[in-house]
Amino acid sequence: MNIPSSRRRFLRSTSALIALPFLESLGFRRFASAAAAQAPAKRMIFLGLGWGLTTETWFPDANQPGSNYVMPKGLEPLARHKADFTVLQGLTHKMVNAGHQGSTFWLTGANQFAVPGKSFHNTVSVDQVAAQHFGRHTRFTSFQLDCGTYAGNSGHGQGLSLAWDESGKPVAGVNNPVEAFHRLFSSDDIPLERRKALLKKRHSILDTVLEEARDLQRGLGKNDNAKLEEYFEGIRDIETRLGKDEQWLEVPRPKAPIREPKAGLAGYEEIKLMYDIAAAALQTDSTRVIGYRQPVDTLLTSLDIKVAPHDMSHYHSTMGEKLDASQRRDLANSELLAGLIDKLKAMKEADGSSLFDHTTLAFGTNTRTEHNGDNCPTLLAGHGAGLKMGHNLVLPKGTPLCNAWLTLLQGSGVPAERHGDSTGIIKELIA
Repeated sequence: MNIPSSRRRFLRSTSALIALPFLESLGFRRFASAAAAQAPAKRMIFLGLGWGLTTETWFPDANQPGSNYVMPKGLEPLARHKADFTVLQGLTHKMVNAGHQGSTFWLTGANQFAVPGKSFHNTVSVDQVAAQHFGRHTRFTSFQLDCGTYAGNSGHGQGLSLAWDESGKPVAGVNNPVEAFHRLFSSDDIPLERRKALLKKRHSILDTVLEEARDLQRGLGKNDNAKLEEYFEGIRDIETRLGKDEQWLEVPRPKAPIREPKAGLAGYEEIKLMYDIAAAALQTDSTRVIGYRQPVDTLLTSLDIKVAPHDMSHYHSTMGEKLDASQRRDLANSELLAGLIDKLKAMKEADGSSLFDHTTLAFGTNTRTEHNGDNCPTLLAGHGAGLKMGHNLVLPKGTPLCNAWLTLLQGSGVPAERHGDSTGIIKELIA
């Protein structure tokens, strides 16, 4: 048997490919030693919200910078992890002023009016920049989770997930825990030769389409050629995905470390399950970059909150039940996040360290509260990017949020010189 580039050997037959465990007698002692000497992979998780957070009770007191701050009410469920996350204050997207787009530009920092004649424009999101660097090693270049039909009611604005590709086009996400589970862990019942034939057919169709499009291009004007070039970019994306499918065609999906989720869950339990699936995806090295555009309206319903999510974001107008709803939402989000961190800390790498030690988690939104886009709520956790944890980091007002993304990228080993409207890294954030 030839030794594959992945971490396992496989038994082949005429109809199956079965992953073997690590067996020292088959030479895995040497490879296990090499694996132990190699540093565990870096990983990233981005968790995006809509409708903002409660300014008065989510942010620590700005007059208490550093590590000795008093935990605010909205973050109290995270108290046991205080040394492992940092809250950043003063961050903003200077070109973003859309109050109902809590995640559309959160990871990009783009100016939606940057292209003359177009009412909408976006650029690549930070998770996809990271995915280009880390994704070649995993079955899924990145894995996007989404709230699906809840997106509008959850204050997210345009997009199909948190992710935007190199061309500024939306990247689709998986809309429920059951679908996410099966995409990650369910084996393909179609025979291998049949899957190979289907991939070959798709390549053939793409070749034909490209040939016809190139013929058409010769007679087009400037504007039509620009549109056709966008079309070609889409074709290239499909080709990339087909190439990825071919690369992993004969590698079985990993055994699921969690049970198959029940269908129909929504709100709090749905988010909890999505977090479980995200942790499992990282644990099995199915992907190293995950984004989750979370629901808000169903979260409120599951907490027996009657206030509409948009009304809740305008709690300053009446305070009372709207403020109470906003604060209860914050507590639920902090409880869920604390549970995810617990899971990542409990998952062990080959060298005995935890998955959390090599993961960076970003939690936040592009909208602070109401329609305010200044001081974007931003919490970073984990030790994968060499960032300073356990701090209330109060930065100069107007510091680009993209400076935080650039710091995260560079700290994780991604060779990025800038991102979005960044002006440089945040030196105070580096451990």
